[in-house]
Amino acid sequence: MEYTSVLKDISTYPGISGREERFSKYIKGMFDKYCDETTIDNFYNVIGIKKGSSYNNKKIMIAAHLDEIGMMVVGIEKKGFIRFSNIGGIDAKILLAQEVVVHGKKDILGVIGAKPPHLLKASDAKKAVKIQDLSIDTGLSEDEVREYISIGDVISFKAKPLLLKNKKFSSKSLDNRAGVAVLIDIMEKLKKIHHECDVYFVATSQEEVGLRGATVAAYNVRPDVAVVIDACHGAIPEVSKDSVFKLGKGPAIAVGPNLHMNLTKKIIDIAKEENIPYQIEPSPGNTGTDAWAIQVSRTGIPTVLVSIPLKYMHTTVETLHLDDIKYSGKLVSKFILSIDSETGGISCC
Repeated sequence: MEYTSVLKDISTYPGISGREERFSKYIKGMFDKYCDETTIDNFYNVIGIKKGSSYNNKKIMIAAHLDEIGMMVVGIEKKGFIRFSNIGGIDAKILLAQEVVVHGKKDILGVIGAKPPHLLKASDAKKAVKIQDLSIDTGLSEDEVREYISIGDVISFKAKPLLLKNKKFSSKSLDNRAGVAVLIDIMEKLKKIHHECDVYFVATSQEEVGLRGATVAAYNVRPDVAVVIDACHGAIPEVSKDSVFKLGKGPAIAVGPNLHMNLTKKIIDIAKEENIPYQIEPSPGNTGTDAWAIQVSRTGIPTVLVSIPLKYMHTTVETLHLDDIKYSGKLVSKFILSIDSETGGISCC
């Protein structure tokens, strides 16, 4: 797979939590090239099935969320300024001077204005930025704004993907379009490889607002084993090494109480046997990922979490190393091949 072109393509496509319909249809088109059957459910989860060779097939669910953080219109002021609130976790500090797209009756470009430092009072300069104090300027009058834009319309960031030096790639929405890229990479690999189990590739919705899509998809698919592919924090200056991971050194395999102990050991062993670089992410509590929801679906689903190190998460310049996409795809593909169709590869002891 040509990772750069795929990431450029899917990272720029708008797909804010709860408004994924158009993007889900787009991703379904990509899944159609590799899967035996693809569907979109009522929550806009995209589900692609690749049949295995065994008659007694176990189901393996490989999940990565396709939604992104964004904003929503909450008010239209005189002179056409638009007030907004966040959808998902956004630090207000990153919003100043951002370019955005308001998705109304038609897409309208806008900017989030920032008061120049020359006009700031000394007391204001020391205050934290609050979303409720910011507004979007589209250049339109109030009447023109109201003609095209309504309360409740969503707003996405406008960002340009950048290929940086040493295989680093930067764009918006790499949390978790990077995971979706890994799904496609795995599909491509499995197209040429014999595998026993049925593999359900699920691009989940509404992860950023509470793991909603994964909850629904896991209940419907009812897999025997699940692997969640998401993003973890990449190493940046002045942040404790205990909570971040190096770019280009392989995916982080999470170890913790809500992740199946034996399957986690299995995927670590595979990484060692295949000489695939990996890192260990201690997760003593809620991982904040779809793995947290999937593992308690129905009577319980043994779940593994693999994460791609990502710098500057939930900003418009999220940055990863392209090799980590490759390593993740290879690791999860090898894991799928290791799961026996009779037992699901699961052992309680």
